[in-house]
Order: sequence, then structure tokens, then C-alpha cells
Amino acid sequence: MHTEISFIGLFLQASVLVKLVMLLLLALSVAAWAVIFQRIKVLKQANNQAKAFEDRFWSGVDLNQLYKEVSARGDNNTGMELMFSNGFREYVRLSKSSTNPDAITSGSYRAMRVALSREVDKLELHLPLLASIGSTSPYIGLFGTVWGIMNSFIALGAVKNATLTMVAPGIAEALIATAMGLFAAIPAVIFYNRLSTKVEKLENSYINFMDEFSAILHRQAYSTKVEQQG
Repeated sequence: MHTEISFIGLFLQASVLVKLVMLLLLALSVAAWAVIFQRIKVLKQANNQAKAFEDRFWSGVDLNQLYKEVSARGDNNTGMELMFSNGFREYVRLSKSSTNPDAITSGSYRAMRVALSREVDKLELHLPLLASIGSTSPYIGLFGTVWGIMNSFIALGAVKNATLTMVAPGIAEALIATAMGLFAAIPAVIFYNRLSTKVEKLENSYINFMDEFSAILHRQAYSTKVEQQG
């Protein structure tokens, strides 16, 4: 005689604690996928914005004109635009009070570093949650499995003639908890690693831009000093 065991049927037959474990894992899985889709969207936008701004920056446009264009967008600046805006604003401010190219460039670079730190924090938002889901979900599922199997053997201890038909449903409902834990953990771990790599690449591109822009500002500050001395 063939007996079909459905997931819903096993869930309904499970003990209250195992049901709570399964519901928790389901919630963690939903949360993980929500973070994954949201972070993919954010990182894609950040990458596109960085490429677009770099193309504009290296097109030969005057820095003062570019600064006016970026400043016109107000608080909507992000990524490289924000670093450029902060760095150039600090450069202009320091140029009015100092003639030391190193001091001007150093102050401008510090302003860009602050913007970089804030932007990286935004890019990494919710990634620790994804890492936590990936690392803890298997253990939560294993806890539900251990609890379910323990209850199954306790129930079997009260029966004289135990058969496989009596054991199978209890073991199956217990193992579902582990399966759900892995279902939540595997995508979380895979996408955490992938998204973290994307964040690292974006951060590196930001740092490279900061170094290149800082070098440009240093040359400009030095040429201005020479002109003033001449």
C-alpha cells in the first residue's frame, strides 16, 4: 500500500515547537529574498551612476561647470557625485585661506573619505542580516529536527510493536525543518558573497576615482600657487 505524505500534512501533524521553527524559517527565507532583490537593485543603480558620472568627468568638462551641475541636484547626489561634490567644495573653501597645495589636497581628500565611508555603509545595508540568516538557519532547522525526532522516539517508547509506518511520518516531519533551514541558508550565503564582492568592487572604483581626482586637484592647486608667486 502506497501512502503519500504531503508537506502540509506533515506540517499540521508536527508538534507546536516544530511548527514554530518552520514558520520562523519561512519568515527568514522571505526576509532573505527581500534583502537580496533590494540590494541587487541598489547596487545596480550605484554601478550605473558611477559609470555615467565617470564618463561625464573624463569627457573634458570644466570642473567648475561639473560642480554646478552636481550641486543643482541638491541632496540627490550619491556615490561618486557626492564624493566629487564634497571634495571640490572643500578644495574651493581651503583655496581661499591657504596657498599650500598639500594642505588643500589633504583637506579635500578627507572630505571625500567621509563621503566614501557613508556611501559604503549604504551599500552594505542589510548585508549583515543576510549573513546571519545564512549562518543560523541550518542550526535553527537542526534544532527543530532534533526536537521532532526526540518526540517521535518518546512516542514510540510507549508502543510495544513499532513499525516503519509508525516511525516514518514523525521522522519526515522532523527532517523538513532541516530542509527548510537549508532552503533559507543556501541562497542567503550565495548572494551574501556575491553582493559583498559587488560592494567591494564599487568601493575600489570609488577609491580609484578619489585618488585620481585628488591628483588633479593637487596639480591645479600647485599651478595656482605658481601663478600667484609669479
